[in-house]
Amino acid sequence: MPLGNGRLGLGVWEQDGYTAQLNREDTLPKRLSPAHVVIPGLSKLTAAADYKGRLDLYNGEFVETGGGMTATTYVDDSVDVMVVDVKGADPGVMQTAELRLWPPRKPEVIADGKIAVLEETWRDTVELGSSGLTFGSVAGMTADGRDVRVEAAGPLTARVTFRPNADGTFKIYVASPPWVGADPVETSETLIEKATKAGIEGHREWWNKLWASVDLMRLSSADHTAEYFENLRTIDIFTTVAENRDRFPGGQAGIGDLFSSYKDAHYWGPSSWWHWNLRMQVSANFAAGLAAYNEPYFNLYNDNLDNVAKWTREHMGGRPGVCIPETMRFNGPGYENEYWLKSQGISCSEDSRPYFNARTISTGAEIALWVWQQYLYTDDRTFLESHYKLMRDVVRFMLAYGKHDAAGKFYTYPANAHESNWDVLNPTTDVSAERALFPVMIEAAKTMKVDEDLVKQLQAEIAVLPVLPERNPDELRMLKDGESHEHSIIANSYQPDAIKHNEENIGLEPVWPYSLIGDDGPMHDLGVRTYTNRPNKFQADWSADPVQAARLGLASEVKTSLVELTRKYQAAPSGLAQFTVPSEFYIEQVGVVADAMQSALAQDYDGLLRIVPAWPKDWNGDGSISIPHGGRVYVQVFNGKVITVGIKAGAAQDLKIRNPWRENGVKVIDASSHAEVKQSRDAVFTLSMEAGKTYLLQPAGAAVDLPFAAVTGVPASEPKYLGPRSIGIGAARR
Repeated sequence: MPLGNGRLGLGVWEQDGYTAQLNREDTLPKRLSPAHVVIPGLSKLTAAADYKGRLDLYNGEFVETGGGMTATTYVDDSVDVMVVDVKGADPGVMQTAELRLWPPRKPEVIADGKIAVLEETWRDTVELGSSGLTFGSVAGMTADGRDVRVEAAGPLTARVTFRPNADGTFKIYVASPPWVGADPVETSETLIEKATKAGIEGHREWWNKLWASVDLMRLSSADHTAEYFENLRTIDIFTTVAENRDRFPGGQAGIGDLFSSYKDAHYWGPSSWWHWNLRMQVSANFAAGLAAYNEPYFNLYNDNLDNVAKWTREHMGGRPGVCIPETMRFNGPGYENEYWLKSQGISCSEDSRPYFNARTISTGAEIALWVWQQYLYTDDRTFLESHYKLMRDVVRFMLAYGKHDAAGKFYTYPANAHESNWDVLNPTTDVSAERALFPVMIEAAKTMKVDEDLVKQLQAEIAVLPVLPERNPDELRMLKDGESHEHSIIANSYQPDAIKHNEENIGLEPVWPYSLIGDDGPMHDLGVRTYTNRPNKFQADWSADPVQAARLGLASEVKTSLVELTRKYQAAPSGLAQFTVPSEFYIEQVGVVADAMQSALAQDYDGLLRIVPAWPKDWNGDGSISIPHGGRVYVQVFNGKVITVGIKAGAAQDLKIRNPWRENGVKVIDASSHAEVKQSRDAVFTLSMEAGKTYLLQPAGAAVDLPFAAVTGVPASEPKYLGPRSIGIGAARR
């Protein structure tokens, strides 16, 4: 089961009675685990016939009962200390707890007073792009019990022995903070003292406040798929918070590294982040009310901006600005250091051989667009000021890399259609990035009141940008001038017959994340045909099929793709996915689930609020969604019909809303005074909202005083199933 406070994470399971692996994102470059915590005496609990375990998301803890014992595990929210709180132990039976590492690790094993420690430091000097910095790990453990003793039990093990308190209780504390070397005993004692004073109630209070601040859904359906995906979305919120309160994102390559139970084994080079596998998590956080948890993502790129500019000058022909590598090391270089590659991969490099991301140049544009979305959701001017340079430098590079043909049209070549096609003309990712970012950059510059020359240049370039490439579904060639577009789909690039290297749906990138095509408008049918004819259906746990279906208004496809992808990839009973072998736990799939469900319930990515644009007809739901400028939308849908909509304004604004009851007309009520504010039969109407006010939207003619009822729930007592997949483990399967 996964646990964490956003900096220190755990994977907890029942091996050797009880085992928990400590994990951090800053034990770079290999993301080495600080230790395993092993408590053999808890085998009486975990092996008991009446054993039960529950990951309590609301309190941020894992609670296990059995054999008359209870063990509650959590990671303190304020300090990086793991706590195991045990009740029901035999006061007369000696207990042990061990910190264990494994070859080829070479920790210093320390036993001092009542603290047992494993401590190790190393330097980042071996991989391509090495920083030369010092990193390390530390785990310092003690017990709250009687007769506590510590010892070095070998070159890789530190041990604590003790007796439970007279009432059968004991606690294990393990401190594991950031580490580059110092006094590990004093550091551990200080942190454990703080965790002891805070206690479990302070920890629970922090998590309870977190849940009160986010957007939740309560769902139901006759086939119980809705309940299953409600749980997966809630798990996404939990894991997001449990791994993203440090400087950089807790997971890389779509993996929940902070929840690992695989020692130091990582399939993907853990010193680099893959942007493709972060974006669904960033996107999902906006509508979930978790924009603050995108900060590590933005830090990764903004903090490395100077290093990326240096990389761009050295590897992209001295061009200005930044080409942000699709696979980027924590210190900025675009190296992909995989142990199984004969020669290491490279991103954003003009001098590299053709490779998966050698000339993927759209990554920076997508990051810049997420910067703008973060600003729109939070209205944080300070954030925009600190990240504006990133946006501008990305655009400067795009303008420098692009060329003009004889007719004056802007184009990029050679460039990758992400990993699918290498060194092609006008990849759809580039065309989408240009058409989406250039207008946004103009708006950002005008907001900041700077860069008038850049604005003029972008305005001129927008007029000559390439159009999205189109082809017929059964032909790998571009449409010729004069050919009908009636049956066309979006191609990967202006060279549709280029060799395919990965199973991606590049033709749908204009739908999401670039938001050029939605559920209406002149390109909607083109987007739907592209979705229907996409080459890779339900492939990879990072597949954006459900999100893109929601953006296109394809309600049945939202459900179908969620079910198919989850059946295929969500293998762990924690709700997390497994994708590669050896398989770590992947968090990207629940990110896709969350983003798709939120987009199906309500969308506002372009200044238009769409209510229930793609909600599965057989799902009932009550839920809220965060929208730009600090607002929140509350929606109730039953038997496929919108029952109630509430909108709480953040900042004062004129909000464009698609009428959810156009056939009857909509009536807007001030939720406080119950006074009618507006009526409209228009397909889209504008609501002038005052900051902090809440408005109710109802069908015209509906009763004004509709009853209010709290949306409640009860803790799960049984696993949930979706075909062969489950959240939790039933007694029979255990």
